[in-house]
Amino acid sequence: MACALTQGYVIDCRDSVGGIKTAYIIELDNITTFATASGVVTGITKVTGKRFWKYNLEHNTANAKNDYTASRENGTFFNAQTVSIVLNKMQASVRNEIKLIAQNKLAVIIEDKNGAVWLFGKDNGLMLSGGGSDSGTAMGDRSGYTVTLTGEEKEECLSVLSTLLTSLETPG
Repeated sequence: MACALTQGYVIDCRDSVGGIKTAYIIELDNITTFATASGVVTGITKVTGKRFWKYNLEHNTANAKNDYTASRENGTFFNAQTVSIVLNKMQASVRNEIKLIAQNKLAVIIEDKNGAVWLFGKDNGLMLSGGGSDSGTAMGDRSGYTVTLTGEEKEECLSVLSTLLTSLETPG
């Protein structure tokens, strides 16, 4: 069965930049539904009393990516998703939160530096797969944490209406 293409691509203005400004993280089990239309999340329903936790990120320290993974021989295609963040300053409260992150499947919404908002881990969730803490060596080195969350999804990360950002931190 052929899957018909629907559009081409035109190079437009070079006005895109890389990086993430903010990550919003919640346990996947605390999401009741994601309403979607044409690859865009238009609504999010959270379990009563649950909320996304906002992580403001330092400039040039975080990224999110969606890698296409395919097997021609098996006729399969899926998306490997990764969100990597850096949290400066080693402290017990952050260490304890990372331990909780490691124990959960997570939905992660990121706002990139272009103002676009994206959902990672919609159906299967992201889980901590790497990272660690580092005291640094020299006075100017980072003391803090690196957290890498990965997952596999049938669909690529979805765009999220930016108007939903204000409701993420409000308990459901």
